[in-house]
Amino acid sequence: MRRVLLSTALLAAGFSAGLVLTGRMDGVTESFGRPAVAETQAAPPPAATARSTTPPAAVAAGPDFTRIAAAGVKGVANISSTQVTRQPNSPFANDPFFRYFFGDQDDMYGSRTRRSQSLGSGVIVSADGYIVTNNHVVGENNRSREVTVSLADKREVQGRIIGTDPATDIALVKIEARGLPFVAWGDSNRLQVGEWVLAIGSPFQLSQTVTAGIISATGRANVGFADYEDFIQTDAAINPGNSGGALINSRGELIGINTGIFSQSGGYQGIGFAVPSNLARHVVDDLMQYGAVQRGTIGGIAVEPLSPQYAAEVGAPNAKGAVVVRMLRNSEAYGAGVRPGDIIVGFNGRPVDDPSALYRLVADAPVGSTATLRVYREGRNLDLRVPIVSDARTRQ
Repeated sequence: MRRVLLSTALLAAGFSAGLVLTGRMDGVTESFGRPAVAETQAAPPPAATARSTTPPAAVAAGPDFTRIAAAGVKGVANISSTQVTRQPNSPFANDPFFRYFFGDQDDMYGSRTRRSQSLGSGVIVSADGYIVTNNHVVGENNRSREVTVSLADKREVQGRIIGTDPATDIALVKIEARGLPFVAWGDSNRLQVGEWVLAIGSPFQLSQTVTAGIISATGRANVGFADYEDFIQTDAAINPGNSGGALINSRGELIGINTGIFSQSGGYQGIGFAVPSNLARHVVDDLMQYGAVQRGTIGGIAVEPLSPQYAAEVGAPNAKGAVVVRMLRNSEAYGAGVRPGDIIVGFNGRPVDDPSALYRLVADAPVGSTATLRVYREGRNLDLRVPIVSDARTRQ
C-alpha cells in the first residue's frame, strides 16, 4: 500500500510540474510572439522603406527642360499671312480652250477680291523686333501680302517682310517694338547626334507648344523642301503650324528653324527637319544688309547625280559625285576647261558626294573668288580653276 501511495504521489507531482512547465512555455511563446507581430506591423518591409526614402527626382530620372522652355516660349510668335488678290468672275476664266480662241473676257464679268491665308510660327532673334520664319509661311515678298504677328503676351502687331530666300525657305519679318524677349543664336556646327532639343511653335494653331526629342542626324539633303538643303533631322514632334518655329538646345540657344516633316499621314511620324542656325543666320544677315542673299554659283552648267551604271561605264572608283550634263560654251566654266560628262568630285579640297553637296559648297563660296574644281575625266582627276559668279546674275 505504501508503494502504491508513493507511486501515486510521484505521478501527481510530475503531472503538476508538467502543467507548470507547459504554462510557462505558453507564456514564453506569448511574450516573444505577440511583440514580434506588433513589431512587424509597426515597421514597413525593406522594399517599402527603400521606396519611402528615395527622392522622387531620382525615381523619374531625365532632363529638366522647365527653365529653358519657360524662356523659349516667350521668344516664339505666331505668324498669320494673308494675301489679297483680284480674281475674275468670268465662268471661262479657267477654260484654256475658251481663252485661246476668244481671249480674255474678264472685264465684262468683273472681278472679286480673294484672300488666301497661311499660318505658322516665327522666332524673335532681336529685342527690336526682327523675326525669322519660313518663306512658305509668309510667301513671296510682295505688297499685297499682310503679315500679323501674335506675341506671347497676347499682343498682335503688324509685320513687314524684309526679305525672303526661297532657296533655303527662310524669311525675315520686322515688327515695330522694343524690349522684346528673344532667343539667342546658337552654333549648329557643334550639334551632335543624340543631343536633346526642344521644338517650340504653334502646331494646329495651339500656340506656345513645346515638344522634346533628340538630334537624329545632321546634313540631311535631297528631301525636297528647298534648293539649298542642309537640314537638321530631329524626332521632336513637329506638325503643321510648327513651320518657322524654334529648335533650341539644352542651353536655350536657337540651333534651327523648324521647316518640314516627312509624313505619309500629314502628321507627326518622328522625322522632322530644321534649317541649321548658322545657315539661317547667314541668310538673315544678308537680308538685313542687302535685301537679298549674296550667293555664289558656277554659271552655265547643269549637273545630275552620278548613277552606278555611269560610274561603271567610265571607270569611276565609286558612285559619288555630280555629272555635268549640260553647259554653255560662253560660260566661265567652259572657259576654265569643264566639259559635259565630267564628274565633279571635289570643291576647294572638300569632297562632293552629290549635286546637293556641290550646290551648298558653291553657294557658300564668296562671289568673285576663284574655286578649285576637281573633276574625274577619262580615268584621271583634274584640278580646274573656276570663277564664282553671283547667283542673282545667273537668274536674270
